[in-house]
Amino acid sequence: MTVGLVCLAAVLLLAFLRIPLGFALLVVSIAGISVVNSFDVARMMIPMTLSEAVFSYELAVVPLFILMGNVLSRTGISEDLFRAANAFLSPVRGGLALATMVTCAGFSAVCGSSFATASTMAKVAYPSMKQYGYSDRLASATIAAGGTLGILIPPSIILMIYGILTQQNIGELFIAGVLPGLLGLAMYMAAIVLVAWRRPEQAPRGAPVPARQRWQSLAGVWPFIALFALIIGGLYLGWFTATEAGGIGAGVALIIALSQRRLSWRRFWETMLDTARTSVMLYTVLFGAMLFSQLISFSGLADALLELMQGSGLSRTGVLLAILAVFLLLGCVMDSMAIILIFVPLFSPTLVAQGFDLVWFGIVVVVLTEIGLITPPVGMNVFVLKANLPSVPVGTIFRGLVPFMAADVIRLAVLVAFPSVSLILVQWMK
Repeated sequence: MTVGLVCLAAVLLLAFLRIPLGFALLVVSIAGISVVNSFDVARMMIPMTLSEAVFSYELAVVPLFILMGNVLSRTGISEDLFRAANAFLSPVRGGLALATMVTCAGFSAVCGSSFATASTMAKVAYPSMKQYGYSDRLASATIAAGGTLGILIPPSIILMIYGILTQQNIGELFIAGVLPGLLGLAMYMAAIVLVAWRRPEQAPRGAPVPARQRWQSLAGVWPFIALFALIIGGLYLGWFTATEAGGIGAGVALIIALSQRRLSWRRFWETMLDTARTSVMLYTVLFGAMLFSQLISFSGLADALLELMQGSGLSRTGVLLAILAVFLLLGCVMDSMAIILIFVPLFSPTLVAQGFDLVWFGIVVVVLTEIGLITPPVGMNVFVLKANLPSVPVGTIFRGLVPFMAADVIRLAVLVAFPSVSLILVQWMK
């Protein structure tokens, strides 16, 4: 157990020092397994774990959904969604911010990445909001908060990784994320309305759009609706697995881009290259996480944590709140991917022993990491946005995010108090 604790501390230290997470997990895991067992065992586990990862049918879902998101982001289809949302919402006070939030949700539904959503919306929506006199505080905070929807509204890369680590059905995780994701969108929009009501100078009204032009703008929305309905509807009805849904989604996205003549050979090559790079990076991180899970098992650290919780005298609810507090505190200083990869294998045996549903807990963990993405001092979405908007101070973005953080805390409380919000669609599907 001592070796397990030392290795856990070493991984956390390397993560804080911004050492690439996959490299940190691999090095620490190999060293820890060598100490607990022997170097020969560690050496044999490397090809075994690698082959398990490379030939895993479930892991094939990752590059497929990444490809689908890259096709839609690189072909300009996301701009069509913003134009449609803007056409209907711009006359309302704060309408451009509301349109941006709706666009973030729609783009998230086919992208799966919070960073990609925030980066894309910074280019698409921020110039329009500044043109109509929106404050930097509200404009930047709307994009940063909206970007977090990318890791919950399915398909979600984080949910895929959580499902792989905990051996949960990825399709069920996707279905479970629908209602909490829509709840997050509704609460974020309520936060924008509240800010616009209290400080109207920060959120002026936009120019009204003629009715004919509004309806014409809907022509650009159908790819998102078609893909979301196809993927989520197919999973819900049991037509295909999550991996098959990824293949169908990527194929349909390519067909849509080709039919609209938006995918040149150069864009196609750039899309495939970016997908390959991102997939290799994620596979490396997952490979390290699998080895680290083996180390936790060998060292007895997870069993020791379970015994500690059982002997602490805490109630079932107390154990859950303690674990949630750990995730919430870590989210303020660590990247969401690192939190999932390091601590989910550590805490999941305790949660199973306490009788908690791991599909429900996966949604709760993702909401916690969403909060961490916009919480100081290390709100990763804020720094992604800062890279795209160098003229906006980081402090301005964080101040603008306060209403959205409050909305997230309320949503977290609802999901913890009422697990059926996350599980009702899964139960109906079954």
